[in-house]
Amino acid sequence: MARALSPRNKPGFHNLLTRFLNSPSPPHRHGATKSLETLAYEEVQASTTPKPYNSTAFVLHGLLGSARNWRSFSRTLASALSNSNSSPLEWRQVLVDLRNHGRSAEIETLEPPHDMVNAANDLANLVKARGWAWPEVVIGHSMGGKVALQFAESCARGDYGDSVSLPKQLWILDSVPGEVSPENSDGEVEKVLQTLQSLPSSFPSRKWLVNHMIELGFSKSLSEWIGSNLKKSGEHETWAFNLEGAVQMFNSYREKSYWPLLEHPPKGMEIAIVRAENSDRWDSDVIQRLESLATRVGDGSEGKFSVHVLANSGHWVHVDNPKGLLEMIAPKLASLKPHST
Repeated sequence: MARALSPRNKPGFHNLLTRFLNSPSPPHRHGATKSLETLAYEEVQASTTPKPYNSTAFVLHGLLGSARNWRSFSRTLASALSNSNSSPLEWRQVLVDLRNHGRSAEIETLEPPHDMVNAANDLANLVKARGWAWPEVVIGHSMGGKVALQFAESCARGDYGDSVSLPKQLWILDSVPGEVSPENSDGEVEKVLQTLQSLPSSFPSRKWLVNHMIELGFSKSLSEWIGSNLKKSGEHETWAFNLEGAVQMFNSYREKSYWPLLEHPPKGMEIAIVRAENSDRWDSDVIQRLESLATRVGDGSEGKFSVHVLANSGHWVHVDNPKGLLEMIAPKLASLKPHST
């Protein structure tokens, strides 16, 4: 899951929420809202009058989250990249609402199965519908990390056609790359989902829901986070996500394994796993396997793999230690050159 933030609209940043028609016709760069066919998203660049960008990073949230969770960190990253003397690039970040989440939950044409494969396909369809270049970087947190891995795997396999360009970097943030067994979990996510499924679909108020969750034994912070995932519907509040679809995505997240991709990254791609130091998501066997992979010496025929430990952070890396996360990611992005066109 992803902790919802309370972002403020800061001046000095270009942050446009757009929802577009999945159409082969040429898109308007900053068009008005159209029929919902592709994923909803926001764009972040480091200027109120953004320069033409030549590099793109997709940012993918976690279970029951949305693009807005990553606004604050993405603005900081955009500023750091803009001020970097070592990078000639103009970066744009695309903060995506994954299917069943945020504004994409309103899109009825994103049909099941709701799994990692189709969540990644949605990203490819967005790129094609908007006529964009393929992203140089994909950053994914928690469940979004596995969507990023699936996107890279599908790109490498040719699932999206011959015109695809592989991402040069994947940043997988506190997301276990293999199967996630219920036996190796504390069951918190499962308990939350089961509780939400038992609740009515609308509520008198956010305060009512928060108090109800606390009465059921959940912590105040978790209850308030769940309460932040509501939207107005007439005189009541309802979920800002499609709960049943999100549950199906969580099940797919648990079942999918991307160890083969980590063991054999495509040439030209670097996969970076970021493990939060205080996260409860990691078994010692998984940590040892990752570290073993990271110490292998390649012969240049494949891509790169690295593991990073984010100090003083739990699972919510962008909230617990955004400065440390920025210091990991920004220099690596600044070192890239744009895709050739």
